[in-house]
Amino acid sequence: MRTLLYIVLALVVSGCAASSSSHIKRLDEAQRLMNGNPREALEKLNAIDVSEFNDSATMARWALLYSEALAANNLTAPSDSIVNIAVDYYGHRNLTDELNKARRLRVLILGDTDNALVTARYLQKEKEFMLFKERIKRERYMLVGLIILTMSAGVILWQRQRMKIQSIKNDALMSEASALRCHIDATTDNLGRLQSTLSHVLEKRFTLIDSLCQTYYESQGMKSERKAIVEKVKSQIESLKTDESAFAEMERTVNECRGNILHRIKADYPDIKNDDYRLATYLACGLSNRTISLLLGETVEVIYKRKSRLKIRLKEKCADNNTDIMSIF
Repeated sequence: MRTLLYIVLALVVSGCAASSSSHIKRLDEAQRLMNGNPREALEKLNAIDVSEFNDSATMARWALLYSEALAANNLTAPSDSIVNIAVDYYGHRNLTDELNKARRLRVLILGDTDNALVTARYLQKEKEFMLFKERIKRERYMLVGLIILTMSAGVILWQRQRMKIQSIKNDALMSEASALRCHIDATTDNLGRLQSTLSHVLEKRFTLIDSLCQTYYESQGMKSERKAIVEKVKSQIESLKTDESAFAEMERTVNECRGNILHRIKADYPDIKNDDYRLATYLACGLSNRTISLLLGETVEVIYKRKSRLKIRLKEKCADNNTDIMSIF
């Protein structure tokens, strides 16, 4: 639609330009004849259909030449309507020379006339001028309407393009939101599985160890009838202390359920002592101080001190993972 409007405008402009060029040539020819043959100049000016003019400037020039031709042929006009076309035009545009000339001509040509042919031609030119004014008015209305139509079409196209761009942005945002939701759902599922695994491990694995150690710790020094139970529990604890496969299982489970926390401790603190590493592993499992004391063969007081020292060292060595690692204490 926009292309069609451009084509129409181009045709209108080109047609007007061609018509204006033809009228200007005829006015130039009449002006050249004005001094040598004013009668022929008047005939040529009368032969021009002024209703076909395309602008006020050409009309004002013709009116000035026509009045000059009447004066040159010693003819009078029945009214000053034609010369006033030039007076009004040049007066509004402050063209002093043309305005003064038009005013002088108005004085010269205005008067009574008994030449019927001149009067008829003059009246015909007045009618043609009125037709010119009506046509110019219609063309202005058409031009305004065309401008409004073009602007409306432009606004519609701009709005459609804007809506299209907004639709693309909305689709991108929806796609991003959908991907984010899928990611959140997947993360939630993974977190749920990790929590379930951790709960299962703590209940099935570490709870048994903690229970045995607690029972042994509380049964020490009691009566002989519980000696057998104590010995049995003690043997189980000794087995756990020396069973490296059981410790490896604990280590693997902690890393799976707590984001490879033991791997990160080793990475940040590669020269950590083996006993300190075992202590960190038991702490990450959530074992109590008394349980850890039995697994490491130390008193509870010693475990408290070792924990304090280990906490200080890890806080210095593991600065990037400080919050997560400090949570095991």
